[in-house]
Amino acid sequence: MNGILLVGCGKMGGALLAGWLQRGVAAHDVVVVEPTPVAGLPAGVRQAADAAAVPKDFAPALVLLAVKPQLMDAVAPAYVGYAKAGACFLSVAAGKTIATLNGLLGGTAAVVRSIPNTPAAVGEGITIACASPSVTAEQRALCESLLVAVGEVGWVEDEGLIDAVTAVSGSGPAYVFLLTECMAAAGTAAGLPADLAARLARATVIGSGALMKQSSESPAQLRKNVTSPNGTTQAALDVLMAADGVEPLMQRAIAAATRRSRELAG
Repeated sequence: MNGILLVGCGKMGGALLAGWLQRGVAAHDVVVVEPTPVAGLPAGVRQAADAAAVPKDFAPALVLLAVKPQLMDAVAPAYVGYAKAGACFLSVAAGKTIATLNGLLGGTAAVVRSIPNTPAAVGEGITIACASPSVTAEQRALCESLLVAVGEVGWVEDEGLIDAVTAVSGSGPAYVFLLTECMAAAGTAAGLPADLAARLARATVIGSGALMKQSSESPAQLRKNVTSPNGTTQAALDVLMAADGVEPLMQRAIAAATRRSRELAG
């Protein structure tokens, strides 16, 4: 048994596929399931319209479920045969628990639930995963080797933490994009031309992220490095770090996203 069956080749599935091929996975070892032709599908990667059209001699070691959560209940049961054959199932669908996925796959499947985020599209994502007890060490290692193709990978043993993971990193890129929007709008309000304010905000967020990645110092220390006593940065931080500033606001936002993730789990 070898090979990867990729069920769903949208943005996340496509990003993962590109990462695998860049890391040396052979194109002929991957079969993509999509009902319509995938534009730009790399040469050698086979495509099937549905589970029934997957080549009968293809016995994947891993089935990656990259369909939208609302489609999972309808799509997953078609792959029960692979679960019975011993394949590991890796899901990147938000809100679908290991128990739900296992139930859809016959009740005895080896399931890994993961939460990637959208920077995976440029190889800068982070994915947190949780494995069911039936997942072997080898299957876990296989999942990690495939997920690391699009960024960092971490594991949690308590599936209950996945909701908070979703709130912090899964939804987190949107918070950063909003911060960029707000910085640009504030720059415009301070008198800058809108296009210059947008350029400054975007470049500052990108550059700060790159600095954080390359530096061994903590974000708190990097912040202090920018802050001169009684200077302009300190004046801004006095507002942002006030009792009603960014920290309590972010805590409420993360709590709201965590609650919603629990509500959507099924």
